[in-house]
Amino acid sequence: MTKALPSRAFGGFLFDMDGTILTSIASAERAWAAWAERHGLDVEAFLPTIHGVQSVETIRRLNLPGVDPVAEAHALTEAEMLDLDDIDPIDGAAAFLGALPTDRWAIVTSAPRRLAEVRLRAAGLPLPGVFVTAEDTERSKPAPDGFLLGAQRLGIAPENCLAFEDAPAGIAAAEAAGMTVVVITQTHRDVMDTPHATVADYRDLAVEWDGASLKLEHRI
Repeated sequence: MTKALPSRAFGGFLFDMDGTILTSIASAERAWAAWAERHGLDVEAFLPTIHGVQSVETIRRLNLPGVDPVAEAHALTEAEMLDLDDIDPIDGAAAFLGALPTDRWAIVTSAPRRLAEVRLRAAGLPLPGVFVTAEDTERSKPAPDGFLLGAQRLGIAPENCLAFEDAPAGIAAAEAAGMTVVVITQTHRDVMDTPHATVADYRDLAVEWDGASLKLEHRI
């Protein structure tokens, strides 16, 4: 662990989806690898750039001639929705989410809503009451817009929220929103240099709910 878990209580928890409460890396990378090959990209160099941001932004950054980022992102979403193999919950995530009051947590993801719902169901995880997806904000991570909207919909001040993330863009977004961050590392291939508390998964985490606030604790 890089840093101790936050000792204070929070009004609500906000979770990224891919890499944070479920893993769809294999599925996503299969779709993106096929797309990259069709466009003559170096697949090995390109794949690490796709995580944590909206598909349309990933494609837009490439500035490929004759490519419509919106249309290509839509086609990629359709391809990803057809490949639900290897989508699994992060260890302990289902039980951890199930222990939270339904009006005190949200998912904030860069994935389109249809794809996010399909992946959550494939992983056996609950759909949240507050769900911020790619369609809900003009700016994607690392901009703080999604996390700020999630806090607003929960009715909780951003500084009173704890964000769970795994990717640099998402961590930056939560930081910019003024939230405390815990980094989930189960899907990391390398050690991340971060000032935030890091945990592999949720198996050793518990939450204390006193009727007004949530406190993250190590399971005894």
